[in-house]
Amino acid sequence: MAAACPSTAAYLSIHNMVCWIIDRFGDEAQRRRLLPKLMTKFVTGLTGYADQRADHQADTLPEISLDYLTAWGIRGIVVDLDNTVCAYHRPELAPGVAAWVAAARERGFGLVLVSNNFSERVASVGAQLGIPVVANALKPLPFAFLRALRLLGTPRHQTVVIGDQLFTDVLGAKLLGLRTILTVPLVSREFPLTRVLRFLER
Repeated sequence: MAAACPSTAAYLSIHNMVCWIIDRFGDEAQRRRLLPKLMTKFVTGLTGYADQRADHQADTLPEISLDYLTAWGIRGIVVDLDNTVCAYHRPELAPGVAAWVAAARERGFGLVLVSNNFSERVASVGAQLGIPVVANALKPLPFAFLRALRLLGTPRHQTVVIGDQLFTDVLGAKLLGLRTILTVPLVSREFPLTRVLRFLER
């Protein structure tokens, strides 16, 4: 939707930028007063464009069956970083993640790490896993997902996005017609704006 409509893309970009500025430079009172209202209007404005329910759910990334993905027709996997591959602000991979990614690669799946986090952290984790990355993604905007599709070389209906956030990973994927699997966050500690989105997910 945003990929085809410049006005929508501009709206999403400006909205995300405003929320980031408030979260980064505002005080606690401003965050509490402004962010819930901004995010509620943002989510309400998008509900008419995409079914925000994930296609499937899993507790963790390593619990997702590669046999199931094959049977589902999946060839490309877009995976989130924070609280999906690594705990928030932690450099080490979560248990079982490296083995799962290695097994997926051996079976011919393409993988890309897509994260809203900054380039250095994303590149470091991608290097540990041996897969390409897209950093500074600004999910749920479509541009990082489109770049991931180009890296994977897979059609949308054969690509799944796996992540722990409904309003970034799942919503962004759904807006482009990608498959989705929602995982449980690895830890409760998160970016402040993410905590607002968690509240809205309920």
